[in-house]
Amino acid sequence: MFKKKVIIAMSGGIDSSFSAWLLKKQNYQVEGLFMKNWEEDDTNNICNIEKDLYDAEVICKKLKIPLHKINFSSEYWDYVFQKFISEYKKGNTPNPDILCNKIIKFKYFMNFAINHLGADFISTGHYVRCKKIKNNFFLLRGIDSNKDQSYFLYTIKEKQLKKILFPIGGLKKTEVRYFANKLKFINANKKDSTGICFIGEKKFPNFLNKYISSPSGDIINIHGQIIGKHKGLIHYTIGQRKGIGVGGSIFYENKPWYVYKKNIKKNTLVVIQDRQNLYLYFIGLIVKKITWINFIPKNFEKKCTIKTRYRQKDIKCKIIFLNNNRIKVYFYTPISSITKGQSAVFYYGKICLGGGIIEKGIPLI
Repeated sequence: MFKKKVIIAMSGGIDSSFSAWLLKKQNYQVEGLFMKNWEEDDTNNICNIEKDLYDAEVICKKLKIPLHKINFSSEYWDYVFQKFISEYKKGNTPNPDILCNKIIKFKYFMNFAINHLGADFISTGHYVRCKKIKNNFFLLRGIDSNKDQSYFLYTIKEKQLKKILFPIGGLKKTEVRYFANKLKFINANKKDSTGICFIGEKKFPNFLNKYISSPSGDIINIHGQIIGKHKGLIHYTIGQRKGIGVGGSIFYENKPWYVYKKNIKKNTLVVIQDRQNLYLYFIGLIVKKITWINFIPKNFEKKCTIKTRYRQKDIKCKIIFLNNNRIKVYFYTPISSITKGQSAVFYYGKICLGGGIIEKGIPLI
């Protein structure tokens, strides 16, 4: 019987490795593809591409599947990293992992696998699910709420979902590790990758300093009084508490300081005290560059939920369409620390509807 061909993105990690094993068990013709997306050497061996490639090769040999290799570093630099740097220079806080999924995995990788390797499907080790309901394909959250990665995949289109398999979306991470150990995978106990995809766990400020010049300047309070010096605005995010460098004094109550806003033109960092300070809270936001996974009519007014950060709990909200590419969102409950440049992702129950980029928050006061 003719087997459908699946090209799976092999990262050298446990998730893609066990996904490949599952696909073989499901009687697909499975082949791996290892992508190199970053050229800079890592002297600290924190994100060692050679080790990742070695692990991927060992797993593919164990599973008796071929492993293709391709270098997308140029595409990554041009369409992901340069965008990342550009947004930081504007004072925004972008999420390059979302853009990496959109551009590298589900554009360049997908096109290469289908057009050059003859794939019927592609696959990744993301903790999400795809479900066909009647004639429509929907992106669902992963079963494991601690690992669900739908937030990072909101830019996928329904026509792409028809060609993507997510083998481990219905499993918990503990189950994946358990079975990988049973199978004696070389990477069964490999530490999960953390941090931004091309930086890993490197010290983020040091990394940014290599690419962006960000002079020091004044830290001021809400009244405009200078209370300290910042190290460069690129090193701070809205709502940040640790690492600001402003302690208590005889002039201020001994309460922690939080980043309230960044003034790029004046090069000042505005901070306020107390986590419960109403200036930190927002009743809504404006979202731009909207991407819907499935077709959603303009009169869409169903109550849905929103995440403005990956680990955030869902917030009930109401959507108001401003135009084809921008929407206004009101929260049922005020939330803190809305960050320009981050992604806002919308859900209807288990279904990920899509999302966009936070343009600005609507303050509580």
